Amino acid sequence: MPGKHLFFALLLLPGVASAQQITVHIGHFPNVTHAQAVVAEARHDLRSAFGPNVRVDWKLFNSGTEETQALFAGAIDIAYIGPGPSVTGYVRSHGQAFRVIAGAVSGGASLVVRGDSGIKKPEDFHGKRIATPSLGNTQDIALRAWLQAHHLRTIQQGGDVTVVPVQNADQLTLFLRKQIDAAWAPEPWASRLVHRAHGRVFLDERSLWPQGRFVTTQVVVTTRFLREHPDLVKRFLTAHVAVTRWIQSHPDQARQVIAQELQRETHEALLPQVLQDSLAHLEVTWDPIRSSLVQDAHEAQAAHFLPSVLPPLDGLYDLAPLHQVLARQNLPSVN
Repeated sequence: MPGKHLFFALLLLPGVASAQQITVHIGHFPNVTHAQAVVAEARHDLRSAFGPNVRVDWKLFNSGTEETQALFAGAIDIAYIGPGPSVTGYVRSHGQAFRVIAGAVSGGASLVVRGDSGIKKPEDFHGKRIATPSLGNTQDIALRAWLQAHHLRTIQQGGDVTVVPVQNADQLTLFLRKQIDAAWAPEPWASRLVHRAHGRVFLDERSLWPQGRFVTTQVVVTTRFLREHPDLVKRFLTAHVAVTRWIQSHPDQARQVIAQELQRETHEALLPQVLQDSLAHLEVTWDPIRSSLVQDAHEAQAAHFLPSVLPPLDGLYDLAPLHQVLARQNLPSVN
């Protein structure tokens, strides 16, 4: 069968095998703190960046804890994820599972209290119930570190503060029912509690960090995908940088795109003021802000989510593809 032999011969030619259809699985949350992913999915930016032979499969998650499991299982190749789960996954896999290849968002997380909770100062959190998106996620670790800094202890530590893992979308109902007193939440969920449940921002997390900058969301890729498809990683980063710059330079259009896409993903429309406040509380960036991740790791250790001895965290990063993308566009590299 000459045709059959010709087909297999063509597969051996340079460039022919690469023309085969592949699927890139990308995870993100339906959060404003995953703005680049939300915009890229809505506008199909990656479809044009990857080319016609690559299909993009977007997958939604509620927290980095769930997303880390998907990375381990090989269900996703690239993920927008917080620093807490990134470090936890890196340690659990002995540095083998994935690498941080870019930053995405700084800021965009707040401790919101019920307006009628009577909470006015840190000591008022005694006996209160505080929600976080999930056990061990980025906001959960930040809350536990803040409690410890103010000499407040959780029930598990022999104290009287209850930390309740609750999905972001469900926190509003618990606020209105007075079943939780506060929540450490990312955007848009924090602003949603303010505008729809009469909540009050007790603490904007930016106030805890130098220059108000800390990594809330970064981009990771599995080591397998990075090794097997370095060209696709660079194409992804090219699109990621382009989307970041578009959001920065087109805030009104970006707000409209994000609103429409989040409504599609969550089946609920955000109030315009919620979205406006959400975006005002964060900065989109490709800088991973490594210094803040180191502090996150120490806080996770203190909360007993990480062992007392960690592998070198520099191994978590592979920023060479990002630097190459930035250099081609005459943009400054990140530290």
